[in-house]
Amino acid sequence: MQRERERERQKRIIVVVAMKHRCFVSTFLSFFLLYRLGYRPATALPANGTGVHELLPKFGLPRGLLPQGVKSFSFSETDGRFLVLLEQPCYVEYEYLVYYDVNITGTLRYGSITDLKGIQVRKFFIWLDIDEIKVDLPPSDCIYFQVGIITKRLDVAQFANPRSCREGGCTWWDSVSFELPEPVMEEAMLITE
Repeated sequence: MQRERERERQKRIIVVVAMKHRCFVSTFLSFFLLYRLGYRPATALPANGTGVHELLPKFGLPRGLLPQGVKSFSFSETDGRFLVLLEQPCYVEYEYLVYYDVNITGTLRYGSITDLKGIQVRKFFIWLDIDEIKVDLPPSDCIYFQVGIITKRLDVAQFANPRSCREGGCTWWDSVSFELPEPVMEEAMLITE
């Protein structure tokens, strides 16, 4: 009986060691393949003056596309992918109310941001994802926001400088509530001939 327990214990130890070894090998192979395929990790830009607000104009975009309160920023020079981490989610009032999530990702190219995630705009009472941002080349007074199949043109001047965040997206209209009257229970009518 004790020998069986000892064998079972040894089998469990062998399985655990094999699983740990397999994880190590698969992790090593994954990193090796990524390296061989040319993947290079994103380079973090230093916070001493070179940040996301300084990088945007180098790509023909206005500084104020992203709000103040950027905690960190990383950018891959090879494929243009970026990650912006805000201190907290926030709302900024432009021509429309805009929501910025804590994590904002996308691909930065000259004159555009594509594959954008983490920014929404409120149109009427609905929050819609902004998928893409573009400017005219050569530069003009317009900036274009792609929301699904709809493109909205706005004046680029309102994005000249980063705006400060505010918590919550409530305006006076959000606090208005509508109450429907209670349903009236009607008696069924008896139909006779």
